Amino acid sequence: MPLEQLISFFGWMALINIGVLIFSTFFSIMFRKTAHELHSKLFHVDKKDLDLIYIRHLANYKVLTIIFTIVPYFALRVMELS
Repeated sequence: MPLEQLISFFGWMALINIGVLIFSTFFSIMFRKTAHELHSKLFHVDKKDLDLIYIRHLANYKVLTIIFTIVPYFALRVMELS
């Protein structure tokens, strides 16, 4: 696969993952009460524990997005320059 295609692929993948992360964060903040009620009933989790679960989920997703999409994108950009 040509370098330009890989750069484009990782760039779009990073953009999509960042969009999902922003949407998830917005949803967690704006619909907190509704999400707590729904998830506590679905998964039988105490409402007090859900905030920590949401924060862990967002933190893990952010780290994985950085490691698997943003870092390779910038590494390919550097390769393109040299």
